[in-house]
Amino acid sequence: VQLVESGGGLVRARGSLKLSCAASGSIFRINDMGWYRQAPGKQRELVAQITSGGSTNYADSVKGRFTISRDNGKNTVDLQMISLKPEDTAVYYCNDFIQVNRKYELEYWGQGTQVTVSS
Repeated sequence: VQLVESGGGLVRARGSLKLSCAASGSIFRINDMGWYRQAPGKQRELVAQITSGGSTNYADSVKGRFTISRDNGKNTVDLQMISLKPEDTAVYYCNDFIQVNRKYELEYWGQGTQVTVSS
């Protein structure tokens, strides 16, 4: 199983970006999907998460600005980010809990994509 992220880049404050993550390989079902981020010198933190049923959870710092969505048919999860702030600058990682068969669920991470917000 492989997770491939896209959509990062450089944007000015108050701008928008959309991150996408596609899972491929031997996938039976994808359960929780999410996005984490890690800024220089800081610990990795949860940004947003979405369950297989569509329930979402957001970090307080991004509520009202970021929207997570998923396409179960395409095994993708997106993160739409608006009103970006310099403090959103970080490497963003896709995180999926994937069942490779009926019995086993494993956690997978993408390679990370850089988001830089200039003031």
